[in-house]
Parts: sequence; structure tokens; C-alpha cells
Amino acid sequence: MTRIGVNLLWLVPGEVGGSEEYTVGLLRALHSFDADDLEVVLYVNRRFARTYSDICSMFRSVVAPIEGTSRPLRVFVESTWLARRSRRDRLDALHHAGGTMPPVRTVPGILTLHDLQPITHPERFGPLKRLYIRWLAPRSLRAATRVVCLASFTARDAVSIAGVDPQRVVFVPSGIDPILAAPSPGQISEVLATFDLTPNSFVLYPAITYEHKNHRTLIEAFARVHRTFPHLRLVLTGGAGPVEAAVRTQIDRLKLSNWVVRTGRVHADQLDVLYRTAAVMAFPSSYEGFGLPLLEAMARRCAVVASEVGGLIEVGGDAVCFVDPFAVDEWTTALNRLLGDDGYRATLVARGLEQSSRFQWSDSARALAGLYLSFSTFPPSASSS
Repeated sequence: MTRIGVNLLWLVPGEVGGSEEYTVGLLRALHSFDADDLEVVLYVNRRFARTYSDICSMFRSVVAPIEGTSRPLRVFVESTWLARRSRRDRLDALHHAGGTMPPVRTVPGILTLHDLQPITHPERFGPLKRLYIRWLAPRSLRAATRVVCLASFTARDAVSIAGVDPQRVVFVPSGIDPILAAPSPGQISEVLATFDLTPNSFVLYPAITYEHKNHRTLIEAFARVHRTFPHLRLVLTGGAGPVEAAVRTQIDRLKLSNWVVRTGRVHADQLDVLYRTAAVMAFPSSYEGFGLPLLEAMARRCAVVASEVGGLIEVGGDAVCFVDPFAVDEWTTALNRLLGDDGYRATLVARGLEQSSRFQWSDSARALAGLYLSFSTFPPSASSS
């Protein structure tokens, strides 16, 4: 029996963006895969245990004595409590799913790389995080026995920036959750009424207000598009991030308060309805290692315009209208075309359905299970340092 631990002490629900959706979806798919001769042990913080009790019940789960919100405390616990538990639980390997590994390790490490943005775009982060990631991330990547990447974009960064051997990279792309039966008319009406919306009358952007999510370009473009489509609204879902105040200030400055809906974090059922009823999903992020919202939108027949950057290009293929992330004129032109040209929008919707069907959680789970099972005969020389 191969026993693999998964370090989830870093995963604070609602605070880590797309990496949360990816990790949670992958764990659920792995449980459904039900690989023989494989035992998976989760090491989670208290907030994760409360929020995702269903996932904790799927695997043997060990709750650490932390909430997870304090990075220094989490790092300390990883290098003490988790290191001891890894050895005591006789793990064949420990999968650090949050992008870094603690300095103290007692078993071979697998590392998921979501991105290296604090190194490639340090101006977007505070000095402490920049220094921490610049010091730890490359060391973690070089020390990892295997590096899991979602897309070739992040794999190239791992090789070129951190010096990772390409032979140690394993691709485990994201899937999308099964699209259940369409919500009833009553459910749709209820969600739309909650946010005072009507079908096909709004542009949707689901993202926490982080700097790189680039809300300001979309809001500026929306102000121009609104002149042509005066009843159009912009719906911004996702929790409040570091630039929340700046986003609200821009909305007020452009006199868009009545036309921009800031929902905060919404339930998955509500987001499902918003995808299905939006005229367009816009994704102006200036940096993405993957881009799960593109898949979610395309699978629900929502046309997408997105930034031509990073993993978004691989995810969207020819099914997305791509533009420069900071070119307000390009965003304005693209939105006007998508909103005014039904034929073009229908073409993107059809392509999006085909493109999204290529990303299945079952394939992701199979790749991850294969990686885990390879450690049953892994050579002792690949142990931690």
C-alpha cells in the first residue's frame, strides 16, 4: 500500500483564489477514482476542516492546531508538527499543494506549482512576501522529487527560473465540475432577483480583487461600452482583496455605482446561474497559471473575452476572444462586438463547449494517482533534505 500525505495547511478557504477550486476539485476527483493500493492522508487547518468537512470525510484527515491564517505560524507548524507527523504516519511522500515546501522535511516531497508571480512580477506584492517567495520557492522546486504543473506556462517558469529538471515535471491540469441539470426557471429568477439582474444584461467577472486581476482595465472599458449599451451592468463576484478600496474608488469616480454590482463571494449555485445568464464573461487578469473560470464559463455556454497571457491561452484555445490585458481600447472593441454581434457570440459559445470538454477531472485524477503510485518503488536516494 502506497501512503501519500497532502499538505493543505496553507489552504484557507476564501483567501487563496483559483488554487482552492483546483485543489478541492482534484481531491474530490481523486476520491472518485478509487485507486487500488493507494492511501491518501490529508493534513488540514481548522478552517479547512470546518468548510470542507465532506472532503475530510473522504480521506483519512488530520487537523493541525492552527486556523491557517497566520503565515509565520503555519510555516513553523509545517517544519515541526507536520514533519513529525509525516515520519510517524510512515508516508512514502508528502504532496505540498500550495507552491512551497517547508525547510524541514522528513519524507520525499511533491510540489504543486500554481505560478511564480511574486518572482516574475514582484511589484504586485509586499516586501515580505517577495522576499519569502524569492528565497523559498526556487529551493522548494529544486528539492521536490516531482513538480506538478497545471499548464506548460508554469512548467517553463519552473525550468527557466528555478532550474527544475524537465524530467521531474508532471502535468495535472484542472478539470471542471460536472455540469448538473440546468437550474429551474424559479431558481434562476431567485438568483437574478438577489442581485437585481435580468438575463443577458450584464458582463460577469468572477475574481477576488487582487492587483493582478486587473479590475481597473475592465471597469474603464465598461464605462465606455456603457455609453453604447446604457442598460448593461457589470457584475463583480469574488471576495475582497488588497485592491478592493481602489476598485470601489474607481467605480465612484466613473459614476458607475448604479451599474456595477459588487456581490462579494457567492455560492457555487449562484455563480452557476450567473455564468448561464451573463451576456459575456470577461477575464482581464494580467497573470494566470491556468484560468479555471474560462472553463466554467465555456461549459455553461457563456462567451468569453480574456487577456492573452499565461495559462489562459492554453485553456481558451480558439474559443476565447483574446486581447491585451491593459489595452482599454481593445477591451472596449471586444466587448462591443460580443454584445452586438449575435453570430460571433454564438460561434465562441460553440467552440467553448468543445474546448471545455477536453478538461475532465477524471483525467486529472488518473494523472495524480499515477504519480502517487510511482512512489511505491521510488528509490531511497530521492528522499528529502
